[in-house]
Amino acid sequence: MAPRILLARHGQTAWSLLGKHTGRTDVPLLEEGRQGAKRLGERLAGEPWASLRGLEVRTSPLVRASESCDLAGFGAQADPWDTLMEWDYGDYEGMTPAEIQAVRPGWLIWRDGVPGGESVADVAARADEVVAWARSAERDVLVFAHGHVLRTLAARWLGFDASFGARIRLDPTSLSVLGWAYGAPALERWNDTGHLEG
Repeated sequence: MAPRILLARHGQTAWSLLGKHTGRTDVPLLEEGRQGAKRLGERLAGEPWASLRGLEVRTSPLVRASESCDLAGFGAQADPWDTLMEWDYGDYEGMTPAEIQAVRPGWLIWRDGVPGGESVADVAARADEVVAWARSAERDVLVFAHGHVLRTLAARWLGFDASFGARIRLDPTSLSVLGWAYGAPALERWNDTGHLEG
């Protein structure tokens, strides 16, 4: 069976709670985010995920992702990988969408990129590197990273332009699986936060 890539978005931070663009600023997890990452780990320790403990795991080196990885129980087997860092938001770092729209009406990151930061093509190229790594693996792989880069990764896995990422929401501490259907790349699971309920 062809390998899949499992995606874990980091837990909640103060900036993600407020909707601020959090690229390279190393914002720590809130207690809510820490608890969510532990619940994700508990979920992944049970069926049908128990076999994941032997997977190759990579994480963004930014603390919100690497700490989520640690709290979920995968820190000891994870390798940090700069390719998984969040979109570099440049001049828009720390701003909310409303604040950006006030200075640049009609702006859309998936089309326009950001001044002083990464273009859509830059992030798509990083996503393509992750896709190539995952598809060359001998078995499923697991990554801990960030909202925009993971949405771009999903778009590229499916063979779409990076702008498809605008259409697929991804919540903090969610679990997603990029797999296969009838031999073609497919979304097997997306934005699953069942472990945070109840």
